[in-house]
Amino acid sequence: MTTLTDKPGISLFKAGSLKLNELNEIIKIEGLRSQMAEVAVTNNSNALTIGHFIMQPGVEFEYIYDSVEYKVVTKGKIIMRDQQGNKYVAEVGDVIIFSPDVTVIFDAESDGEAVYTAHRKAAAEFAPQA
Repeated sequence: MTTLTDKPGISLFKAGSLKLNELNEIIKIEGLRSQMAEVAVTNNSNALTIGHFIMQPGVEFEYIYDSVEYKVVTKGKIIMRDQQGNKYVAEVGDVIIFSPDVTVIFDAESDGEAVYTAHRKAAAEFAPQA
């Protein structure tokens, strides 16, 4: 997979320039209204990935993080719970940090956008659409 650091220089992604994937088509949750795309920054032993995540009101979904990831909310709010039922509401400017091996339930009333960085290789299924 090509990475953003294969060649020296600056990479600029203008808002809305990446064609996002419909998450319900990838993880097969009917009624899920969420989109995302991610791009590899580097795939060396310290792999780093960046991405864009959007979630609209619809259905909740569970995701298990396998690496350190942080999201910065850029629009609206993203509401989530942990397995103990603790609720977290992240709004514009808030930073969410996920540790490895944590299960997160993204609540159905979420209506927000975030950019994220993950300490892992980019997942091919989340690559921007052509």
